Formats: sequence, C-alpha cells, structure tokens
Amino acid sequence: MKLHKYQSKVEWTGNQGSGTSGYRDYERAHSIKVNGKAEILASSDPSFRGDPEKYNPEELFLASLSSCHMLWVLHLASVEGVIIKSYKDYAEGTMEEAKDGSGRFTEVILKPEITVTEERMIAKLNSIHQRANTMCFIANSCNFEVKHEATGKV
Repeated sequence: MKLHKYQSKVEWTGNQGSGTSGYRDYERAHSIKVNGKAEILASSDPSFRGDPEKYNPEELFLASLSSCHMLWVLHLASVEGVIIKSYKDYAEGTMEEAKDGSGRFTEVILKPEITVTEERMIAKLNSIHQRANTMCFIANSCNFEVKHEATGKV
C-alpha cells in the first residue's frame, strides 16, 4: 500500500492579552497554513463564539468532502467518456452536539448540479456518483454515509 503524508500548521491568533483566562476572554481566531499556499483565516462556528466572517472547521470539513467527491466524479467521467462542462455542489451537513459540548457529523448530502454535453451522458452520472462515493479518500474516513442528490442537464 502506498502512503501519502500531509503537513499543515494551525496557529491560534486569538490571544487578547490574558490567554484563556476565561471562556469569554479569548477569540477563536486561528490561521491554517500549508507551505507554499495561501493562508486560510479561520475561527469556530458563531454558535461557539466564533467569527462569522471566517471559515470554521465544520465548513472546511464539508468543503473537503464535496471537493474530494467532485474530483473523483471528474476523473471517472473522463474515463467513461462523459464530458462535464460545469459542476457546482451545494453540500449540506448536519452536526449533532451532545450535552457535554462534544459533537459529530451525522449526515452529509452532496447536491451537485452537473452540465454535460449530451443527453445520453446524464444516465451515466448516477453510477459515476456511486463509484466516486466509494473512491473518495475523505468520505472513506468518515463514520457515516455521505449521500448525494445529483442533478444533471445538457
């Protein structure tokens, strides 16, 4: 089996002078950096005192699932002779928060809208999505099923 390794740097930038001396005494702001790439400014979800102007881990997780699925769909479509002209996904995820404050995603539904060049190609899209679900590295790392409700048009 071939192994791939990844590195990132996450740095908290929300110290307002007194560190984490109290729950309301610090910002949840942080940056995400991978060498040679643009920095991502992030925070926690606004429900957890985060900055609504910044990405939060839950949004980035959802985007990772959507992106991975899309890349597999594009690859499999090219192998199957399906010519995709546009692909937009409006993914939705549900996270369940427990009484102790922990939580987990219980559902993700990918909702890609795909435009192909010929009507006959739309019929192949469903099998391509099913295969992409089994191939996606991120979806394979989840403890829940990643669903999809795709629509195709010419």
